[in-house]
Amino acid sequence: ILLFPMQVQFQQLLQMVGVLGIGGTLLIGFQFSVITYPSQGIRRFINETWVARQGTPLPQETLTLLWSLVVSLYCLGGLVGCLGSSPLARRIGKKKTLMFNDVTIVAAALLLGFSRMANSFEMVMMGRFIYGFSAGICLNIQGPFLSEVSPEKFRGFAAASTSVFLSLGKALGQIMGLRYKHYNQHNVICFPFLFPFSIPILFSFSFSSFSMHFSKL
Repeated sequence: ILLFPMQVQFQQLLQMVGVLGIGGTLLIGFQFSVITYPSQGIRRFINETWVARQGTPLPQETLTLLWSLVVSLYCLGGLVGCLGSSPLARRIGKKKTLMFNDVTIVAAALLLGFSRMANSFEMVMMGRFIYGFSAGICLNIQGPFLSEVSPEKFRGFAAASTSVFLSLGKALGQIMGLRYKHYNQHNVICFPFLFPFSIPILFSFSFSSFSMHFSKL
């Protein structure tokens, strides 16, 4: 009789860990590792965009600088997210902060996904910054939130799940990066494939909005 409520409680915890992991640290690990592979495609896209606007190609030094900004804006966004996560959590609570974080991830995915269509490398930079911002919020809020809503016996398991999903995201980024190399050999600029990967976050956000609404916190 005592085992059944514990099993239900553990199943609910697994659902919460899975939703927050897929919509949180999994994407952080993915974005952290996947940026290495589309570097040549993004460089080519920046140069082609500049030629279409100005009629002349970018100097190599300027192109390298813009590519460095694409990479480093993720870290800058992470810094801003870390600094803003605590005030945001105190103002609206950890649960709503994580739900807001899902919205920012979708916004970043839309910017990256439509950057090629809009012929704007600035959208790539903005998307990377917003991805970093969401990563900073997630790393500061997800672990403490899981520890708070988990039963005392499972708090260690819940807290450790963030690192597990982070590692899975890095591995997934490496795997999808290898697939990108195949397309890159055919001169196909397919770096907006970062966008389709984030589509599951829409489902994660919908499910987490429902499940977290009935959580204890």
